[in-house]
Amino acid sequence: MGFVKEFKEFAMKGNLVDIAVGFVMGAAFKEVVSSFTGGIVSPLIGLLFNSDFNDLKYVITEGTSNDAGEIVGEIAIMYGAFLTNVIDFIIVAFVMFLVVKGVNKMKKKEEPAPEAPKGPTQEELLAEIRDLLKK
Repeated sequence: MGFVKEFKEFAMKGNLVDIAVGFVMGAAFKEVVSSFTGGIVSPLIGLLFNSDFNDLKYVITEGTSNDAGEIVGEIAIMYGAFLTNVIDFIIVAFVMFLVVKGVNKMKKKEEPAPEAPKGPTQEELLAEIRDLLKK
């Protein structure tokens, strides 16, 4: 039973729950960014290349067409899909930067701890000892 109790304490720590919530929200946000990139950014960039941005590729070896009309045996570098993923990453990273910056700004600035009252200096202590010895 000790193992289960220890695991429950670990799982219910505030930071772990916060991380889990952030992970789920991040995954959902990634889907939003992917649809934004795929539906809005890629077509606009595709206008420059006069084709679908995700389908951009560098063909190394031409494929052949089979009976169904599909191209088989083609070897190509799919740089359009890679660039789409890079754009997704940059957007997500930028938004996460803004979120962290906003959270840090909203946090209360810690007030500096009040300075402890200073005791007597070494000279004052020596003078006090001298005065006590004179008595």
